[in-house]
Amino acid sequence: MSFFENLKMALSSLRAHKMRSILTMLGIVIGVGAVIIVVAIGQGGEAMLKTQITGPGNTIEMFYQPSDEEMRANPNILLQAPFKQEDIRALEQIPEVKRVVASSTQMSAARFQKKSIDVSSTGVNQAYLQLNELKVAKGRNLSTADFLGGRRVGLISSKLQEELFKGNNPVGKIITVANQPIEIVGVLEKPSGLLAFGSMEVYLPFQTWKIIYGSSDFTQVTLQAASAEQLQTAGKKAANLLNKMHNTEKSYQVINMEEMAQGIGQVTKIMTLIIGSIAGISLFVGGIGVMNIMLVSVTERTREIGIRMALGATRGQVLTQFLIESMTLTLIGGIIGIFLGWGASGIVSFFAGWPSLISWQVVVGGVLFSMIIGVIFGILPANKASKLDPIESLRYE
Repeated sequence: MSFFENLKMALSSLRAHKMRSILTMLGIVIGVGAVIIVVAIGQGGEAMLKTQITGPGNTIEMFYQPSDEEMRANPNILLQAPFKQEDIRALEQIPEVKRVVASSTQMSAARFQKKSIDVSSTGVNQAYLQLNELKVAKGRNLSTADFLGGRRVGLISSKLQEELFKGNNPVGKIITVANQPIEIVGVLEKPSGLLAFGSMEVYLPFQTWKIIYGSSDFTQVTLQAASAEQLQTAGKKAANLLNKMHNTEKSYQVINMEEMAQGIGQVTKIMTLIIGSIAGISLFVGGIGVMNIMLVSVTERTREIGIRMALGATRGQVLTQFLIESMTLTLIGGIIGIFLGWGASGIVSFFAGWPSLISWQVVVGGVLFSMIIGVIFGILPANKASKLDPIESLRYE
């Protein structure tokens, strides 16, 4: 008997006991679906996490860690901004550096009419907007003229709009930041994603920020390399340049955000593997259900098996017949589980705000794993069927 004839008989047997077949497949459907959901959400979360950490790409975060000698010479050194304007100009001259993103942040009181709220006031240079792409929901973004002219204009976060203006449109209104008047020209879009938190923020052109706070130094500097291959070279040159300019040894250092993201990615992969393995336990339970039903099927079809063997069917043919039937049962359940997991992970990812990544390896793995379960848990019933005595089977009622 050919494979296709065995497959046809298997489908006919499943159709003859529809409800039993559906309930048996349910364990496989849930198991495969659960694994697909966990893996898809894990991979999507990992991608979103990396994007949130690394930003648009090819970025290096610079930081300042003073030595013990510097700390003893100036105990307040950590309270001072570590980057000066001449540092920014020098970093911009490094050939491998495409952009130098600089900003300074200060906590201040923002006031509108009689209401006052503590906000994070950030002064940014024009490269900051080019790299981070602050998206505006209302009004306009900061313009080149705003940066060059040091205009007293700013962007506010959606959270600050809700708290300070009770959700009303604040574009064109005047607020005071650190007792200095600022015209609101735009409201930023509400943040989304894994690391998105609603915060009270005001973004100002750096020249404006410098006038308000009387400081020309920067608290944060990010370098964007011209290409991924030049990332390491740009970081080394930047650190060496600043250490030389400030007469320090290793106080100025860089953090490769890509490497940090890869490290975090390894952690998320391990967690996904652990949770996926737990979800895979349901596949084992589903396999036991398949074996139980196949044993029942063998008992019910004892007479049929006897007739087949009396007509010349070999033990291997009977074994193959029931293995194919078991494998067909789990394969159909696995395919349904893949579509179920695909749809469910898409819904979860939609509401969570991250991509649902389902690789073809996971899909193929789900199909093959379902077939393997059918073989493993079908061996015992198939072996029992193949060992039946034809004469005793014909007598079975």
